[in-house]
Amino acid sequence: MRDRVRQLRRGVLAGSVSIPRPAGPTRPSVHATGPQPTKSPIAGWETKYRAAVLVGDLLSSLLIVLSVGYTVRHPAGKDGYPPVLFALATMGSVVGSLIVCRAWSPVVLGQGAEEFRRLGRALGAAAVVLAMGCLGADIPGSRAWVFVVVPVIALVLFPQRYVLRQLLHRRRRVGRCLLPVMVAGSADTVSDLIARTRREPHNGWRVEAVCVGGRTDQLGRGEIAGVPVVGRLDELADHVRRGGYRVVAVTPDPYWTPRRLQRLAWQLEGTSTEMVVAPVLMEVAGPRVHVTGVLGLPLLRVTAPTFTGARRVVKEIVDRIGAIALLTLLSPVLLGVTLAVWISDRGPAFYRQRRIGKDGKPFTILKFRTMVVDADRRRSDLVADNEAAGPLFKLRRDPRVTSVGAVLRRFSIDELPQLINVLAGKMSLVGPRPPLPEEVEKYGPDVRRRLLVKPGLTGLWQVSGRSDLPWEEAVRLDLRYVEDWSLALDALIMWKTVRAVARGQGAY
Repeated sequence: MRDRVRQLRRGVLAGSVSIPRPAGPTRPSVHATGPQPTKSPIAGWETKYRAAVLVGDLLSSLLIVLSVGYTVRHPAGKDGYPPVLFALATMGSVVGSLIVCRAWSPVVLGQGAEEFRRLGRALGAAAVVLAMGCLGADIPGSRAWVFVVVPVIALVLFPQRYVLRQLLHRRRRVGRCLLPVMVAGSADTVSDLIARTRREPHNGWRVEAVCVGGRTDQLGRGEIAGVPVVGRLDELADHVRRGGYRVVAVTPDPYWTPRRLQRLAWQLEGTSTEMVVAPVLMEVAGPRVHVTGVLGLPLLRVTAPTFTGARRVVKEIVDRIGAIALLTLLSPVLLGVTLAVWISDRGPAFYRQRRIGKDGKPFTILKFRTMVVDADRRRSDLVADNEAAGPLFKLRRDPRVTSVGAVLRRFSIDELPQLINVLAGKMSLVGPRPPLPEEVEKYGPDVRRRLLVKPGLTGLWQVSGRSDLPWEEAVRLDLRYVEDWSLALDALIMWKTVRAVARGQGAY
């Protein structure tokens, strides 16, 4: 059941759900007609990537144990233990925890926040095992290994894995290191999934063929979004076995009954093809979705989003501590920007604006002023030139932006005073974009769900394109965050924010 949940959480793309192969002997009657399944070859890049992650983890951990560990070792003596004992115990606990937590599983490597969640869980477990083992055996001198060596390993492995993932994603963006995918379902759901794979190539899918319900000649040229239609849904298994696809993505269609899905899973036994089913659900994934067996049926359980509890307390603590640390660290930058804005036109350095926060409560947001002093009064003259969709107002070349303000906007430096809002508890480090009152007035019931959590200094919208995003996509990302929030997702967004800000893409 845990494997089912892990496969389910991998389905970020279109809310896909991996269906595990039924256990037990192969059913020969299913394959009695049609070609026998041929094993799809594992691509060379997959083997190399898994090996790079595994060797990198092991080698880095060993080097840290040998260097940092021996630097802080407890001196061997009459009442001491040789350092090699601590080194072996530390390596054993780290490697064992990585294996038990399946931190090297190909299902999660290069995919979403689950990879880092498992890595963090494994290293946390390693520290606990090491501490409990030393305490149970009454071994003195273990504190440095638990509270120094293991955290240093974590500080190295997380960035190391992130770098490897970025190298993989860079290749995927140019069409390399992608898994060949067959999609089967109705024409509109197939088209939607193809669009998603092209919009997010870092997920590693390339749709190469589709099967649809009904007559294929009704689709004109026999293509959907440029992908060839190779047959009907009842011919899917034969095409998959002949084509060597690594993933079969089943999208909604009246043809798919439970019996037909089960038979398809049986037909794909003996191949390395992964069967993935996109359920008819809203975009919910991650910790809210669970697979449980009831009456012999695999059922998806969707729990309510968590807005209270221990994790939210941790988030509040992280927000306040993070805001204090960043304000302290960036205080010279904040002072320099304040002087630069004031010197540029002798106007106020800060801009205050009413925004809507959690539960629809208004608050005053702080930003460095990037426009001329009378910018608000001049907005009505520019409404006709608005380049943003929905209730937003954006101009790529806004004449009200000052020369200093253009630089501040490009690198999001104008947002830094919002750390004061975070410290005051009105905002969070990570969350949806803080909307204007006039924007909220135009919200429908669905979009108002953005107000269930605190707005954030950064969020999915920040790391996915910022002002370049269409209104509908920005809303989808904010709602996805509200529905699927987790501490691991927050950590991943914060990490990606640094890269997004450095590039300055979509900031104007």
